[in-house]
Amino acid sequence: MIRIIYPLLALFAILSGALVVFSSSLERSGVDITILLAANSLFLLLNIATIAMQRKALANSNPNVFIRSVMGGMMIKMFAAAIAVLAYVVLVGPGYNKKAVFISLFIYLLYLALEVAIVTKLNNRKKNA
Repeated sequence: MIRIIYPLLALFAILSGALVVFSSSLERSGVDITILLAANSLFLLLNIATIAMQRKALANSNPNVFIRSVMGGMMIKMFAAAIAVLAYVVLVGPGYNKKAVFISLFIYLLYLALEVAIVTKLNNRKKNA
């Protein structure tokens, strides 16, 4: 399992490093770095959980189990992202950082693309996939 999540850990490290390196220029642009780092951590944890769920589903002989796990993983990630954004807006109030929220959604897309690549690679290893 740990070899499967190496690409996720690499993306996390690259994004975290880039955010730290460019933090001063991002802050001058009005972007809250703390929100981006929190979003990066949240998406890493969510993707590790969904990949573990999908890996387990690939072992099942019924292909519907895998489809349900992909759909369930998507729902979990979407609801978690929506709840995180809503909690942030409610806690901060009208002064929330819109730029950080939109950049976080872009980070979500990066993790989604990497997850699709990982699951596709896992699925290609399986006979009769």
